[in-house]
Amino acid sequence: MAPKARQPCYVLGVGMTKFIKPRGKVDYTELGFEAGVKAMLDAQISYDDVDQGVACYCYGDSTCGQRVFYQFGMTQIPIYNVNNNCSTGSTGLAMARDLISHGGADCILVVGFEKMMPGSLQTFFNDRENPIGTSGKMMAETRGVAKAPGAAQMFGNAGREYMEKFGATAEDFGEIARINHAHSVNNPYSQFQDVYTLEQIMASPKIHEPLTKLQCCPTSDGGAAAVLVSQEFLDAHPHLKDQAVLIAGQSLATDAPSLFSRSAIDLMGREMTQTAARRAMAEAGVTPGDFAVCELHDCFSANELITIDALDLCEHGKAHDMVRAGDITYGGKIVINPSGGLISKGHPLGATGIAQCAELVWHLRGWANNRAVPHTKWALQHNLGLGGAAVVTVYRRADGKEAAVVDSATVGRVNKLGYNPAVEAKGFTAEQVKAVRSKDKSSAWALQDTLQKVEARF
Repeated sequence: MAPKARQPCYVLGVGMTKFIKPRGKVDYTELGFEAGVKAMLDAQISYDDVDQGVACYCYGDSTCGQRVFYQFGMTQIPIYNVNNNCSTGSTGLAMARDLISHGGADCILVVGFEKMMPGSLQTFFNDRENPIGTSGKMMAETRGVAKAPGAAQMFGNAGREYMEKFGATAEDFGEIARINHAHSVNNPYSQFQDVYTLEQIMASPKIHEPLTKLQCCPTSDGGAAAVLVSQEFLDAHPHLKDQAVLIAGQSLATDAPSLFSRSAIDLMGREMTQTAARRAMAEAGVTPGDFAVCELHDCFSANELITIDALDLCEHGKAHDMVRAGDITYGGKIVINPSGGLISKGHPLGATGIAQCAELVWHLRGWANNRAVPHTKWALQHNLGLGGAAVVTVYRRADGKEAAVVDSATVGRVNKLGYNPAVEAKGFTAEQVKAVRSKDKSSAWALQDTLQKVEARF
């Protein structure tokens, strides 16, 4: 079916919580509430402006989204609950964009949140077929099964295949982790902000060859949110055009038969990533060389390497050459994961894709002034979920210009918050919460004591 013409869709507001270790101390209701309030404050709207809501999470009962959104108001708008594995947040963004671009809404609030269990990812429904069970069987048949977390085995095997076929080394994967950890020190929302040498990365406990512990993302609790709006909505709020970021291209792709080609790289969704990337770039009218900054799904360092290749950011089979040349960090061809990526920032599944969006929006606005990437005009996002779904998004400023760095004092005046959320993680006041909640259709009972709990953490 030929693609239908789309109306422009913009990211007008973003917000997120600090990503933290999953210790059961903060509930999803607080995480979603904090992120949503921050996004609406950033967009300078209230919940009464929101036509529809999209809630993104993997772990939780049905209608957790309503439980979070009712805290903003009970305006009887449609609220959708999305679960698409690790690409859940970006799937929610894609849904919202589709609705707006085809005239279904003018303003949609997308909130991702996750309250996770400590340790590696777990399966909770053991009385039925695992949705990625066929992939697990293929791994067992082609590479065997080791005493390591399943995801680490799958992605580690993909890394091994890249080594076998193209000459990458274990140190190339370690260098990716070193860079992402180094980037994280400038991200106030990052779960970890520790700097390591390559030697320390390589000496950390071995998880599954070639991966060591410091090359694996942690499980996390966290929330992130975005406000997406139509051209008509933005035209009605012209004073906000300078902060609006256009979703210039976007594609959600699922797996092709190549998933079961017996290649460990294909088993990690190589073709759906490549397909989504090429579709999104074609829609935006850009090439891989147009990007200065990228947030990609580095759940393991091995996945960053194979994804660099799948996104066509390098010549096929040469991703490790980019790493060795310093071309994935500041001073190189493209800065990948300035946020610290999943490896250091953390990976609360439902929030991850929206947090990537927030990071890139801050760069395109020029607000990420402590980690700014020169000549940023376009930004690339990749979010992957095994099972499978890959979402690739191309962003650009609404005015089409390169981002100019904005000092934090100016940001604080423009956003009326008094600080720059791109470089400082702060809470909010009861008055600010009152400003964004529905004026006539809010319920104190729905809010319970969430506000007090959030305030207590700041």
